[in-house]
Amino acid sequence: MAPAPQHETAHELIPRPERTAQALRAALAKVAPARLEEMQATMDAAFSQAIEEKSLTPIQAWLLVWARDIEIARRTDLRRRYQHAQDVLATYDKHEHGDEGAVNRALAELSAVLDEALQAVRG
Repeated sequence: MAPAPQHETAHELIPRPERTAQALRAALAKVAPARLEEMQATMDAAFSQAIEEKSLTPIQAWLLVWARDIEIARRTDLRRRYQHAQDVLATYDKHEHGDEGAVNRALAELSAVLDEALQAVRG
């Protein structure tokens, strides 16, 4: 496995959006427009679940997940780290490589990126 990219200073493609559906959708349209349909589908599911459960928790969770994902997409440091770990996992074949250490490092890096992004959007 190639060494993980060095952690770099964050370069923000856009400012961090407010944690509202409208602001998140506008931000996603700028940093990852291919995911807009996915966002809409998961929003519809969250609202349906909220109605069914008579709870705002599914909507709050949806907002937090998309704020986290947009944080990764808008910050070049997080995006690079996330993509590198995803690439390692995508090319892993235990029958050919057997390097479970590379997989474990990639999974740890994914977890670290997700945690850092979540912490950033929670403030």
